[in-house]
Amino acid sequence: MDQIIDKTKPIMVTGASGYIANWIVKLLLDAGCTVHGTVRNLDNEKSVGPLNKIASTAANGTLKLFKADLLDKDSFDAAMQGCEVVIHTASPFIVRGFKDAQEALIRPAVEGTGNVLAAVNRTDSVKRVVLTSSVAAVMGDNADLTTNPRGCFTEEDWNFSSSVNHQPYSYSKFLAEKEAWKIHHGQSRWRLVTINPSMVAGPALTQSSASTSIDTLRKLGSGRLWPAVPKIHLGWVDVRDVAEAHLQAAFRPDAEGRHIVSNGEPSMLEITQMLKKHFDQGYLFPMFELPKVLLKWVAWIIDASVTPKFIQQNAGYPLAFDNSRSKQRLGLEYHDLEQTFVDHFQQLLDDGLVRRK
Repeated sequence: MDQIIDKTKPIMVTGASGYIANWIVKLLLDAGCTVHGTVRNLDNEKSVGPLNKIASTAANGTLKLFKADLLDKDSFDAAMQGCEVVIHTASPFIVRGFKDAQEALIRPAVEGTGNVLAAVNRTDSVKRVVLTSSVAAVMGDNADLTTNPRGCFTEEDWNFSSSVNHQPYSYSKFLAEKEAWKIHHGQSRWRLVTINPSMVAGPALTQSSASTSIDTLRKLGSGRLWPAVPKIHLGWVDVRDVAEAHLQAAFRPDAEGRHIVSNGEPSMLEITQMLKKHFDQGYLFPMFELPKVLLKWVAWIIDASVTPKFIQQNAGYPLAFDNSRSKQRLGLEYHDLEQTFVDHFQQLLDDGLVRRK
């Protein structure tokens, strides 16, 4: 059944200071919407400053910021008042540097989703929730594809191979989305739509944006991955496409269900070759791929979070996502992926995050 959303009502965006959320806020403000954005600390200039800058350049929209925390169960109520749409982007995106995956990733992702949706259940004005999930909720390891009867991952798939000890970030996304659907199925007033992006690249709206995907591009040009990279394929998509998907999911009358948002699965070396076409040899780009047998022994040097099991289940395996639903149901027209990487890398250079050797 079609569901009409009143665009004159405020739209809530949780985790508004995030990489993807910045672009969602910008697109909403450019469309003339009133945005209720939540941040953990209203006094943190790194978070609030870029949002205020985005708002200052918006022709018609209005931004109002609220303090909220994923683990504070009552902190989202005030920002949600009067909203028909809640876009829930807030979630931890870290894959290394923590000692307790349960506390660093899984609890805030699952409990935070529960807290936001409990507030939705208390707020009668809300008609639709758009959840930023991930392809990590769809699949865990590239090797999972070998048992997939369709030969590619679709919205029908769920991650069955991750756990608190293996790929805990992916596990947290799987659990959080499952929790969201469980809560959604327990009521009948509001509709849930999920956006499941792959690795996200493209220009950030703040120099302080931090994510694993941004860090990956940074490593490719900084020499951290010289002279060789693992033979691993990852799904990638432009941040601007991900933001547009959220808007379409928020406003399209017939939007419902899950949507894989991804635009190709290049290997790390293939990404490097794209960058080499546009940037000279003054950068320590990787030159070749490490054999899998060798990679198992030296992967920890590249990244302490890369385990032998991760290498075994991902290196050398192909990867494929079906993004047709995002095109058909959300009307997405994807940016050229090579240009996405070029735009992203150029910003890293402009911001001084990557320098010539």
